[in-house]
Formats: sequence, structure tokens, C-alpha cells
Amino acid sequence: MEPPTLRKAGSKQEEAFGVQPRRVADLGTVPSLRRSNSSLRKVRRSQNLFGNSEKQENLSSWIPENIKKKECIYFVESPKLSDAGKVVCECGYTRQQHLEEATRPHTWQGKDWDPKKHVQEMPTDAFGDIVFTGLGQKVGKYVRLSQDTPPSVIYHLMTQYWGLDVPNLLISVTGGAKDFNMKPRLKSVFRRGLVKVAQTTGAWIITGGSHTGVMKQVGEAVRDFTLSSSHNEGEVVTVGVATWGTVHNREDLIHPSGGFPAEYVMDEESQGHLTCLDSNHSHFILVDDGTHGRYGVEIPLRTRLEKFISEQTKERGGVAIKIPIVCVVLEGGPGTLHTIYNAITNGTPCVVVEGSGRVADVIAQVAGLPISEVTISRIQQKLSVFFQEVFETLTESRIAEWTKKIQDIVRRRQLLTIFREGKDGQQDVDVAILQALLKASRSHDHFGHENWDHQLKLAVAWNRVDIARSEIFTDERQWKPSELHPVMTAALISNKPEFVKLFLENGVQLKELVTWDTLLYLYQNLDPSCLFHSKLQKVLAEEPERPVCAPPAPRVQMHHVAQVLRELLGDFTQPLYPRPRTGDRPRLLLPVPNIKLNVQGVSLRSLYKRSPGHVAFTMDPVRDLLIWAIIQNRRELAEIIWAQSQDCIAAALACSKILKELSKEEEDTDSLEEMLALADEYEHRAIGVFTECHRKDEDRAQKLLTRVSEAWGKTTCLQLALEAKDMKFVSHGGVQAFLTKVWWGQLCVDNGLWRVIVCMLAFPLLYTGLISFRERRLQAGPGLPRVRAFFNAPVVIFHLNILSYFAFLCLFAYVLMVDFQPTPSCCEYLIYFWLFSLVCEELRQLFCDPDEFGLMKMALLYFSDFWNKLDIGAILLFIAGLTCRLIPALLYPGRIILSLDFIMFCLRLMHIFTISKTLGPKIIIVKRMMKDVFFFLFLLAVWVVSFGVAKQAILIHNESRVDWIFRGVVYQSYLTIFGQMPAYIDGVNFSLDQCSPNGTDPYKPKCPESDAVRHEPAFPEWLTVILLCLYLLFTNILLLNLLIAMFNYTFQQVQEHTDQIWKFQRHDLIEEYQGRPPAPPPFILLSHLHLFIKRVVLKIPARRRKQLKSKLEKNEEAALLSWEIYLKESYLQNQQYQQKQRPEQKIQDIGNKVSTMVDLLEMESLKRSGSMEQRLASLEEQEFLCSGRSKNHGEPRWAVTHHLPAAQVAQTSRALHWVMKALRDGGFGSEEGIPAPAPQKASEGQDLEPDGRQEEEDVGDTHHVNARHLLYPNSHVTRFPVPNEKVPWERPGASVRDQLQRRGRTHRPAELPRGLRGSGRAPSEPHGPHRTAWTWKPLLLWTQPHAAACDHPVEAEPGWSHLQEKHKENARSAGRKALPLRTLGLARGLPGTRRHTAPEAEAGPP
Repeated sequence: MEPPTLRKAGSKQEEAFGVQPRRVADLGTVPSLRRSNSSLRKVRRSQNLFGNSEKQENLSSWIPENIKKKECIYFVESPKLSDAGKVVCECGYTRQQHLEEATRPHTWQGKDWDPKKHVQEMPTDAFGDIVFTGLGQKVGKYVRLSQDTPPSVIYHLMTQYWGLDVPNLLISVTGGAKDFNMKPRLKSVFRRGLVKVAQTTGAWIITGGSHTGVMKQVGEAVRDFTLSSSHNEGEVVTVGVATWGTVHNREDLIHPSGGFPAEYVMDEESQGHLTCLDSNHSHFILVDDGTHGRYGVEIPLRTRLEKFISEQTKERGGVAIKIPIVCVVLEGGPGTLHTIYNAITNGTPCVVVEGSGRVADVIAQVAGLPISEVTISRIQQKLSVFFQEVFETLTESRIAEWTKKIQDIVRRRQLLTIFREGKDGQQDVDVAILQALLKASRSHDHFGHENWDHQLKLAVAWNRVDIARSEIFTDERQWKPSELHPVMTAALISNKPEFVKLFLENGVQLKELVTWDTLLYLYQNLDPSCLFHSKLQKVLAEEPERPVCAPPAPRVQMHHVAQVLRELLGDFTQPLYPRPRTGDRPRLLLPVPNIKLNVQGVSLRSLYKRSPGHVAFTMDPVRDLLIWAIIQNRRELAEIIWAQSQDCIAAALACSKILKELSKEEEDTDSLEEMLALADEYEHRAIGVFTECHRKDEDRAQKLLTRVSEAWGKTTCLQLALEAKDMKFVSHGGVQAFLTKVWWGQLCVDNGLWRVIVCMLAFPLLYTGLISFRERRLQAGPGLPRVRAFFNAPVVIFHLNILSYFAFLCLFAYVLMVDFQPTPSCCEYLIYFWLFSLVCEELRQLFCDPDEFGLMKMALLYFSDFWNKLDIGAILLFIAGLTCRLIPALLYPGRIILSLDFIMFCLRLMHIFTISKTLGPKIIIVKRMMKDVFFFLFLLAVWVVSFGVAKQAILIHNESRVDWIFRGVVYQSYLTIFGQMPAYIDGVNFSLDQCSPNGTDPYKPKCPESDAVRHEPAFPEWLTVILLCLYLLFTNILLLNLLIAMFNYTFQQVQEHTDQIWKFQRHDLIEEYQGRPPAPPPFILLSHLHLFIKRVVLKIPARRRKQLKSKLEKNEEAALLSWEIYLKESYLQNQQYQQKQRPEQKIQDIGNKVSTMVDLLEMESLKRSGSMEQRLASLEEQEFLCSGRSKNHGEPRWAVTHHLPAAQVAQTSRALHWVMKALRDGGFGSEEGIPAPAPQKASEGQDLEPDGRQEEEDVGDTHHVNARHLLYPNSHVTRFPVPNEKVPWERPGASVRDQLQRRGRTHRPAELPRGLRGSGRAPSEPHGPHRTAWTWKPLLLWTQPHAAACDHPVEAEPGWSHLQEKHKENARSAGRKALPLRTLGLARGLPGTRRHTAPEAEAGPP
């Protein structure tokens, strides 16, 4: 136990740092506990980039104030010398290593050295980062601290300043401190299993930290994992708790202001009796007691630290559990046995690895035996095998003490787990560790459902679904779906998809799980590192403050979530979650910080235990969970939830849209790529399900495209795909067939285009049957409906508009080139009228709102189209030209403007030709190349301007004319690229007649620098020629070839997807003409007039475009969704089958099968060798029993036990010896340790004590085990170790005094009731052929503390009441208080009593 002073200090530190061991951490104060691994890495990266220096400064100031070291302040010369032969103090340090005050005359002069008085605490001088030189620069953390440091301070240092996450599990590894050998396979299995359980569960591994023994094994396991794993798997936290005074080269770690980093050299050759730190540990706690070279100083502090950590509570996803602890044992000696004993005594489960050697193997081989068979002789035999080097030095009392400890360890089987590699179905150490913890959790603290619930919480916290499947979800326990709801919510928040799948398999229904409050709780526990969380915080920051009188409400509301989701999905959708009306109460009834799955407070389970009136389910729970998973980019979780969805095509397309929108704002490249990959994956899922639907029924599949989905904001699958720019989905054959069907209207799609054009020019041909219709009533009906259906078809409207537009362009060109008069002609007035009809059509497109989006939304949608912008520009330019044209003075500028406007109207033809499968892709390529030209012109302008300015400055002096400056700098430089060399660049064609010397001639350039006398150029010709050559090299060769390469890349990139792009853009044209009036301009004005009267005058609302959006009846919609779900399951099954048929998967499956076969073969060989080893061990044990002599009678031990004749004993002994020798000669062992055969003569005539009792089983041994415990109850005082066989059960009828005399002891008469003094028969002993007799055995050294252990009620038996009354009478007559008979060991069930039925002949004394 921790001393009172330490407990007080620890409690103060806990109050100072806010550590609450037995309380659940508040959600608001521990947001980091809910982060996933990827998000934590992202946060840590940012912290490491910007906060390292600040953190080091805080650490340098915090550690000296709170963490101390110990120094000896009084030098007392020790009679022992150091390894170097120097005089040392009693503390182990030399005089030079002491403080100055320690070597001066002191008040303690002449007194003995006392560590309590002569060792003083001081601020520590060794902490910070540690780097092991020459080993790949492995960086860890370390600190030197006093052995009296409160565990709360250490825990605060590790979690706050070292940045360690609170563990889900604590693994304490103990064992041999010296190097030992393990079998290669066992070593591999142990290393792999230990690191796996630490990495998968988020555990801390605590060891001794030195580079030797079991600590070295753990370090090498971590090293192997680090070398073989990827960066994304995270690191394994390995904490080494070592003694500061035994660390070699510890002087390198001393830095008063902290080592950042401190370089440590591992020098095992010169370490002597000290040890080096292990380089594969990540953190070191170096415990200092002020001494040098003394081992074991760290054990008490390590024990207290492990106990403190195990008392902490970790909350994750609403589930709060105390951090479990497990002890893993390898090899070891007496100290390891003591550690195991203390762990078992404190209720800590232990996993002992058999085959590692020494103590571990001794415990492993007797763990399965009944307590009565764990005898001194058996332990002695095991010690002789596993402790051959020191067996001769072990005393009898030491063996008895070890035997007693092993008996106490084995007795608590629920805390002891033996890992036998290849035996009992055990293969992995990690499974054995977790099974040990689950087995230990079945204690008195948990009963019934609470026990199973506690185990399930542990499995979820460890993220080990394999353990949950094998240990929890068994036939022994049937779970109700409602019981799994809280843990399911925790698995969702913690991002554990395997557990979500497991809970769904065990009956959890998402419709019952997701209530309104649960959904709000999930959004309040979003991953803080996800982009959606930051967008949600921005929305909350814009939210107006609530009035003081308003009822309190959670910070995050679902209408806030709906606002962000609408930004991601698009404004064409309706809000998924409505804003609460004024006066509505908040839907979440519980405050967020108290919603936890913990029996100590308000639990998450309360969310599912409301009255039916308070539970509000959402419209589509699966949709809500899917969105919640997608916005956090949780791939596996979203995949599981999507498989449960109903409207799966719309759900997949919506997920694609959300992810693509989030990726536009994501700054992290890895997350960006993950989002885009996941968006592409969901697009493929939508395509897969739609393909299955289209194969089964085309009409129903097309209904899925146009069905209005209430769950996804009253939008359609087709609209979602278009907004998400899912080109692969839109280019699907089924979608294109539907668009073609819309394009042809009520006409059959197999009508030839020439037929349509002919009927357009001569519509009476419609009556001849030249055009076929889809509906029979139109095909065989009267002519007028047929004409209406023909001219309302989008394909007919499109071609009529093409003819009209070509006529407009021809008329426009004719007016510009031939008939542009000062007074407008009739043709020009016709152009104005025609343009007016185009303006009216553009206004109709802008203000017509059949879907009720609103004017602002319609304006945004209109101007988002490039061709609409081009139309507006052309119309505005035409109006500007018309204005100038009507002013006589500006007639010519007006014609120029109209000429330029003609170019814009011609460019509009490109949009018309996008419907062509041949020209459409080429137009797309041209648009993409225009972007390349823009970037090329930017690079080209740099070279043109730089060369032009340099050339002009060298050749021309002070040119003041701007037009000639522009010509010389830009125009001539640009023409040079195409081969037109500038004049006078080299002086060859120099002539003063072709230039103006003073620059006064407006038609001639200014002359270059020249010699007026010799009429020769004075500028450096060689320099201008060099500049020209370099300019041509970079522009003609480099930049032009770069432009060609860019064009080629764009062409190849677009050409690969040109079909998809064309099919995707085809929809826009079809949608435009599907809602366009049938008459072409300028006759379209009649349609506009009709529309104006209908909408404005008659107030008739607009009808939706039924072909692109349809509202189904509920029954029809339910049947359609059920059909979609059925085909979705078919798609998933096909995907699984195709996954299995992939060559990579087949190779992987074959590899797994081969690995399984190899493992089975190895296990079979291990079982055979293990069986042979067990047989040899059994023979050795029997031989050992044969060779030993009975202490009292001289016969072999097993002969005394089984009462065999002497001749048979000798014969059996010789036979066993012959078998052992034959096996060893065959290579199954060594010649060492062969016991000698028993002598042929056996002593005869000795009395054999009959033994008619049965073997004592564990059940009978569990009564009052505290009375046999090595420690007094509620005390740390050790009793004398008395193994069970030292106090055997006596045969019935013997008196207490006879039994005591037989053991060589006396018993004071006052200690027994008077009715029992001198009695040779048990009290109230009944008679008969089979009577029930009472026997007892008094415990050795039975004192008053023993009575505290015997606290069970005494059961009534025949004669017991008489005995009790007699005892009370004797006590009253003696004038003293009557002691309870159970104190004397006379009650049934006490360690000294036993009831059995025996024949009449065996009742009397011997």
C-alpha cells in the first residue's frame, strides 16, 4: 500500500492537475479521446510544426517545479570499494560525485548512514528527449524522478507534456532480468502477439526499460513491428521504468534545462554490473533513490503507477471504462514469482508464457493440477529441472515458501492464464492476453447482464471484434437489440466498423437506433479534425445569440447541420432537417457532457429508455447515419451503412456530391485524394445498382432516375448526378437511352433524321405515316394531335431553331456587307424584330421557375452557364452598336461594333453543334485548349516584352511616339516569332532614307543610333544579334513546342473521356429544348404572348417537366424501392464474387491457405513433441518418486501413497529405470539427472496408514482460503508458509490432543472447550454402520488474526448445537468469555474441518 504521506501528496497533485481517477472525463474537456488515428496524426503534425519550441519551454519550467531527484547529502565511507577500486559512500557514489556540502563536517558526523535522513530531494536535472546514437536516430522521452513522486504527477507528465493518448489497456511485462533463450517459434509468436495487442487496442507496455532479459525481448518486438509496418499504423507506446542508479552512461542524460535531445550511447561492453537503456523503448521513467548500483528501486513506484493508471476512467464515444491491466510473465526467478504473487493478490490477471523458462514454466506445469497435488515434492522436482544451476542452494524453508506462493497463485484460476503455444487451441499471445482480461472481468464486481455488458465495453474499447465474436456473442448469452444500442453508438463515434457490422448481424436495427436525440448526439461528437466540423462551427458563429429568457438548448442543432449539408448538396435541394418553429422545445432532453455509458452518472442508455412520447425518429435513419459517416470520410463505416440503405442509388450519388464539394476546400493532400477516391467509388456503386435495375426492367429503372426523393431534399437521381458531375453515371447506356427518349418526345427513336427534316419543311406529310409515334393513339388517331406531338418534340424544336438561327446569321451578314444604309432598311428592321424575340426567350429562361427555386436561384443557375453569358454579351453589344448606328455621327463606329457582334453570334453556333456526336467532342477539346493558350500567352508575353524593351532601348534613343513604341516593343517582337525580322537589327540593310532621324515623320520609324559622319550604325550589332538568337531559341523552339505538347496532352486527356463528356453535356441541350416553346424565332413571340397571358393574366401556375422529374404515389414508390433493394443485394453479391475471382485475390487466398497449412503442420509437430515431452516429464516424476524415500517409513513416496508391496515396488522401479534409460539412449534426453533405482529390499512390517479419503479438489479447497493465505487478512505481515500437505486431513475419531501429539505439539487445555478435554471421540458422534464423523485439524501458529479470516456463518449439523451449548457452560463456569468455536477450527467448512462418511470399522482410533 502507498504510505499516508504519499497518498496525501498524490491527492493534492490530483487536485492541482484535475486528475479524477474514478470519474468519467467530461466530453468537453477531453475532445482528443474521440479522435481517430488519422485525425490525431494531422493535429500532431500541425502542433509539431508550430508548437515545439513553446512546448519545450513549458516542459523546462514545469518539470523542475513538480518533479524531483534525490541526492546524498552526507558522505559515509563504505567498507566496499567500487568496481574501479575507489572509495565510495554507503549510497554507492564516490566522493567526487557528491555535493560539496556532503563532504564537509556535518552535524551527523560519526552517525550511521540513513537513507531517510541523509538523502534529500532536489529539482531534477535529467529530462527531455533522448536520442540513441548510431541506431537510426531513435528519439524518445525520458525523465529522472524521485521514488516518492506521486503517480498522478507522472501520469500528468505522460498524457499532457509527452502527448500520450490515454491507454485502453495497460500491459505490464515482467520476467527474467538476465538474457535467456527462447525457442525461435515461441519468440516470434510472443513478439508478434504482444505488439499486435498493443497496436490494435491502443495499450501501453510497461517494462523495466533495460537492454537485457525480458525488456530486451519486448524492445526487439517493437523494433520488428516498426521496421515492417507502415507509417499509418501508428507507434507502440513502450514505457521503461528503470532505476536511475543502475543505468550505464547516465551522465549523458543530465541537462539542468532539459536535453532536446540528449544523446545516449549504448556501451554494453563496459557496463559492468550496470545496464544500458533499451533503444527500442519510446519513453523512460528513471526512478532515483539517491543510491548507485542498487536494483529493484523502481518496483514500488512502478506498482503504484500501474495501480493509479488502472484506476483511471477512459471515455470514448459515450462508453466509459476503467483502464484494465494485465501482467505478462516470461521466464523469471524469485523476484518474478513475488511479482506474480502480488499481482494475483491485488486482482490483476496474469498471462504466463509456457516454454520461456524457470518460474514461468514451473507455474505453467502445475497450473492445471488440483491444489492438493501442488506439493513440496512436486515443486522440488520442477525446481530441479528448471533451476538446475541454483537448485542445490535452495533451502527447505525457501522451497516451502515458493510452494505456498504457487499454491496461492494457482488457487485463483480466474486470474491466471497459461499461454501454451500450439496447445489447447492457443496460437496468438494477443488473444490469450485479451481472454485473460475477459476471464478476470467475471468477478464479484459484475453480475449477469452487467458482467456481459462490461466485457463488451472492453472489447469495443480494444477494437477486437474477434474477441467479441468468440467470447461474448456466444450461445451462452442472447443479446436483445436494445441492449446493444449504447455500445453501437460508441462504435459509431469511435469509428469501429467491424463492431458496427457485428451489432447489425446480432439484430440491431438502424431505424430503432437512430432517434432525433441520438443523431444530435452524434453530430455533437464529430471528429474535430474533419472539414465539416469547421464548417459547422462557422455556421454556429453566425447564429444570433439566444435571449436570456429562452430555454437552454444544445449548441449544435439539426437545422445548423441542414444548412451546411445544403451548401454541399446544392441549393436545388430542400433542407434535410427543418428549422424548429418558434416556441418548440429543444429535441435533446439531456445536456451533452453527461451523456455517457457509465453506471456512475447519466448514461447514453437513457437515450433509448425514454417514454414513447419523447422518442422522435427521423425520416430516414440510414440516410442520416450515412451522411454522418461520409462527412467524416469514414470509408468502411459508410460502406456498411450504405448496404442498409433503401434509396441506394440516390444515396450513392449524394455521397459523391458531398465528397467532391468537401474536397474543394480540403487543404490536406492525402485527405483530398481519399475524398475523391471515395466519391469515385460511390459513383461506381450507383452505376452498378442502376445497371442491375436496367437489365431487369428499363422502364422501372428510368423511373428511379426521375423519381422525386423526399429523403434527399426533393431531388432526383439524375439531378444529383448532374450536380455532382458524375460523368460516368450520366454516360451510362440506361441514362442515355432515357435522354434519347426525352429528346425524341413522343416520336419513335428509330425515325430517321431526314424524315424529321422533310416533315418540318412539309408538315402535311405527317398524315402519310412517314413519322412513327410511340403511342398507338397518335399513330392511328386524327391529324391535329399528331401535328402537335411532332412539333413539341425537342428534336424538332432544336432543328427548327437551327434553321431559324442560320437564317438570322445570313440576314445579319447581308445587312452588314450589302444593305447597311444611313436609314435602316426593311431587312435591318427584320433583324431588330428577330433579336427582340431572342431577348424575350432569354428573359423567359431567366424568370421561368417551374420548380419554384426562387428568382435568386434561377439567376444564379442562368448565369452559371457559359453560353448564356455569351448570349447576354452578344445582345448587349448589339444594343450598343444599334445605339451608335442610330446616331448619324456614329454610324461607322456602330457598324464596327455590329461587325464584332456578328462574331459573337457565330460563336454561339458551337453550342448548337454540341449535340453532334462528331463535332461535340471536338468543340470540348477546343474549349480546353483555349485554357492552355491563355497560360501560354502569359509565358510568351514575358519573353516578347523583355526582348522588345531591350531591343528598343539599344536601337532607338528617346522615342516619344506611343504608337511606334508599341510597334517596336510588342508588334515587331511578336512578328519576329513568325519569321519577319526587325529592320536594322544587324546593320546590313541600314539606310537613313527608310527612317526619320528626329522622329518627326509619322509614317517612318525613328532612326537607330548611328554615326552621322560615316553614316554607319553606332549600336553594338553583335549584342543585338545575340539577343535575337536567344529570343528565337526560347520562343520558336521552346515555347511553341511547349504549346504543342500542352495541346497534345489536352487532346489525349479529353479524347479518353470525350464520349463521357459529350454525353454529359448533351443533357443540358436536351433539357433546354425540352422546356422551350415549339415555335422558332421570330415566331416564338406568339408562344411568349400565350405564356404571358397564361401566367400573368390568368394566374395559371407552371407545370413541372414531367419527363425529368416525377412524383410517385406512396404505394408505387414503396414497391419501386423494394425492387431497388432486391437488386442492390444482387449487385453486392456479384461484387463479392468478382472480388474472389480476381487474380490478386486468388493469389492472396492461396497464400492464406498455404500459411494455414504450414501453421497446422507446425502445430501438429508441436503437439507431438509436446506429448512426448509430457510423457518424459511424467516418467521423470514417477522415477523421482520412486527414488525418494518416505520420511517416516523409508518406502518410496508413491509406494506409501498406493500401499504397494516391497517386491512390486522394486520391480516397478527397475522397469521405470530401464524405460528411462532406453528413451535417453534413443536421443530423447541427456544422461544427467537419471535417478537411481530403488533397492530391491523394502522394509517390511511397517504400519501403513490407511487412506480412505478422496483427492481434495479445488471446490473443497476454496472454503476460507484467507485462513491459508500467506498474508494476514487486511495486513501486509507475512505468516509462516505452511503448504497444504503439511496439515493433512486426519482420519475420523482421533482426538485433538492425539493429533497434536502426533505432530509433536502440545495444546493448552484452556484453548479447547471443557467438553473436549481428554475426549477420544468427536463430540456427539453418532453410531451405526455408516455414521457421520467430525474431524478437524488445528492450524499451525493459530493466533487471533486468524479469526478475522473465518467470517462465514457456521452451518447447523447434528450435535453441533449440543457442542455449542456445552462450550458456553464451560466458559460461564470458568468466569470468562466464550470464544466462537469457529475460531478454534471446529465448524464445518473451516480449513481445519471436514465431513465425510466412513464405514464402522474405520471410525475408531488406530
